[in-house]
Amino acid sequence: MPSNPPKPQGKKARSGPPPKENVIYRLDPAREAGRLIFQLGTSDPDRAVAAARVVAADVAGIDVNAGCPKPFSTSGGMGAALLRTPDLLCSILRALVGAIVPEFQVGVSVKIRLHETPAETEALVRALVATGIVGLTVHCRTTPMRPREAAIRGQLRMVADVCREAGVACLMNGDVASRDEAVRLVEEFGADGAMIATAAERNSSCFRTSEDGGLADWREIVEKYLEFAIEVENKWGNTKYTLNQLVPGKLPVYRVLSQSKCYAEGCEVLGIPRLMDQAHDLDNKLELQPNPKLAKKGPDAAGNSIALAAAGQMAQARSSGLKHRKNISDRGVAAQQAVVQQATAAVAMPT
Repeated sequence: MPSNPPKPQGKKARSGPPPKENVIYRLDPAREAGRLIFQLGTSDPDRAVAAARVVAADVAGIDVNAGCPKPFSTSGGMGAALLRTPDLLCSILRALVGAIVPEFQVGVSVKIRLHETPAETEALVRALVATGIVGLTVHCRTTPMRPREAAIRGQLRMVADVCREAGVACLMNGDVASRDEAVRLVEEFGADGAMIATAAERNSSCFRTSEDGGLADWREIVEKYLEFAIEVENKWGNTKYTLNQLVPGKLPVYRVLSQSKCYAEGCEVLGIPRLMDQAHDLDNKLELQPNPKLAKKGPDAAGNSIALAAAGQMAQARSSGLKHRKNISDRGVAAQQAVVQQATAAVAMPT
C-alpha cells in the first residue's frame, strides 16, 4: 500500500472520529430463544428474503406486516397497502416460505386487517393460507379505522374457520386488554390465540391472569423495565420513549421525566435509588449528561417526584369527583354515588 494513498474523489472525506455504531436490533438468546417473532415491513419478495436471512437464525419465526395503516408504511407499498395488492402479498409469503423455512426451520406468518365485506376478507384469507404460512393474525379493524374505534368481530369466526381448514393458526388482535379477556374471546370466536398490543405498551403485566395477580402497579413495571434497560445498555432515547408509555401521562412525574436526558436522572425522577450506581456507570459509558435545566428546578422535580405523582393523582381524583358531582347534581343519588366510588378507587389504586 503506498505511503501516501490518493485522496478519494467526489465526496469530501469525513474528518474526526468514525461514526458510532448504532444497534438497530438485539435479543437475549437465554431469555428469548424460541419465543421471538421478527416482523418485516416489505413490498418486495426478494428483499423480504434478504432481510429475513439476516435474523432468521436467531428468531422463532418471520411475520409479514400487512396491517399497518400508517403512511410511513403504506406509502412504500408495505403494511395495509398490501391488502390492495393480494397477489404481491402472496408472492412475498411464498418466497419466504420457499427460502427461509427449509434453510432456517422457522415458520412464516402474516398479520392483516379486515376488508369491508366478509366475502372480500374470506377471499384474501383463503389465498394467504394457501401460501404455506403457519399462522395468520387478524386485526379486527379495517384499514381506515383508527384505534379509538371499537374493534369489529363479526368476521372473526369465519377467518378462524378458514385458517383451521388449512391447518393455519389464527390469532385475533384489536381491543384485547388482558390475558383473561384474551382467553374469553378465543373461546367465544374459535381463534387459536390472541395478540395484545396497546395494553402491553401501557402495562406489560397484562399478560398475567387474575389468579396470578392481574395488573401490577405502574411503578413496579417502570422499575423492572429500567433494570432491564440498564442491564442491556439500551439507548436512553429508546428507554425514555418506553417509560413515557408506562408512566400515566397526567401525573407530574411524567412531565419531569420527559425532560430527563440520562439514566441517573431518570432513576432520580422516578424515585428508584437502588439502580442509581448502575445508572451512573452506564451514563458514563454512553457519555450521557443530565439536563441542567432540570437540575435547577430542585428536589421537587427529582427525588420527590413519586410523592408528587401520588399527591397529584389524589388531587386530580378529588377534583374530578367534585366536578362530576356538580354536573350530575340533578341526576339522582345513584349517579352521584357512582362518581364518588370512581374517585375513591382512583385514589386507592392509581394506574
